[in-house]
Amino acid sequence: MATRTAPQKPDATRRGDRVVTTNRRAFHDFSILESLEAGIVLTGTEIKSIRDGKATIAEAYARFDNGELWLIGSNVAPYTHGNRANHEPDRPRKLLVHRRELDRLRVSVEQKGLTLVPLRLHLKQGRAKIDIGIARGKKLYDKRATESDRQSRRDVERALRGRE
Repeated sequence: MATRTAPQKPDATRRGDRVVTTNRRAFHDFSILESLEAGIVLTGTEIKSIRDGKATIAEAYARFDNGELWLIGSNVAPYTHGNRANHEPDRPRKLLVHRRELDRLRVSVEQKGLTLVPLRLHLKQGRAKIDIGIARGKKLYDKRATESDRQSRRDVERALRGRE
């Protein structure tokens, strides 16, 4: 006779699945064309600090170096209970991406003049993952148009709420 198990929780609510930080500035400064999830190579004290929520990616970007993808400019605060083997807060971190995706990213960055920006740092089943966006920089008038569209949507929603 087979034993029954309790139904599994959905992936979004499983223990350890949560967003650590987002890069709100990226959505303001760039038009995000596509995004993909990548793993990060971390040390022991770095993952502990990320689980405590002590990481920022606001000024970070990704770049290619010797055929590998690296995250530059991110900051993971030193772990509070770390010892002399604690990590450097702003060291470059290697991103783990499949070779086919890596080649596709390289072509889009080199030929089309796009850039790679981190969008969100999250924990997925206890492992740190980062969403990388393929982005094109916005001009000032693009930023103004986006803001006016957002404001008009808010006004319409406010008016509809007022009717009810």
